[in-house]
Amino acid sequence: MTKSKNKQLIDGPSRFLLTGSIIAFLIAFSPYIFYLYEIFPDGPVWENSFFTYESKYYENVLTAAWTYLGKITPLFLLLIWFFTCKHWWYHAILIPTIMYGFQLFSAFYQDAYLNVIIMDTDGLLYLAPFFILIMFIIYFVRIKIFDRIYDIDLSELNETDVSVFTKSMSTNEEKELELFRQQNPALANEPTEDYYRKL
Repeated sequence: MTKSKNKQLIDGPSRFLLTGSIIAFLIAFSPYIFYLYEIFPDGPVWENSFFTYESKYYENVLTAAWTYLGKITPLFLLLIWFFTCKHWWYHAILIPTIMYGFQLFSAFYQDAYLNVIIMDTDGLLYLAPFFILIMFIIYFVRIKIFDRIYDIDLSELNETDVSVFTKSMSTNEEKELELFRQQNPALANEPTEDYYRKL
């Protein structure tokens, strides 16, 4: 029993270190991902044994590869950040991630089909629903965390005597309220705000 527990304790940190080492290596390797564009040919067509690629928009495969890898590298780093981030606001990382993904798609689409998608004007309109949805998720998560930190259960508000008029009372006010309720038994169950109105 103790041997299996010790093995689990040793395997847990070693897996954690292995995962962290792989992530650190990938982040350190990211500049080399960007500079891979240098291996592509300088010309409008790239022929190899698997496929033929023709750059229609950029008219140069090297320029197209430079553009694609300029989008892929930050997208790759943002995805690593998103999947490893432990902060409550990590959904916000999706906004620049979606933006880079859309830019990569539009750059490839322009080059492959020679149709121009202008990212700086029309593209932001296409991305707006994603931004709004992600901001809604972030705000919802923030509210849940705030409620948990301050131990607030919003479902209890309907069951309690809470309103705009409710305020914390001093000891003298509490005594005065109790005396008022004793003198007027018919009004004893009235909410506190009615007491303030009658004062």
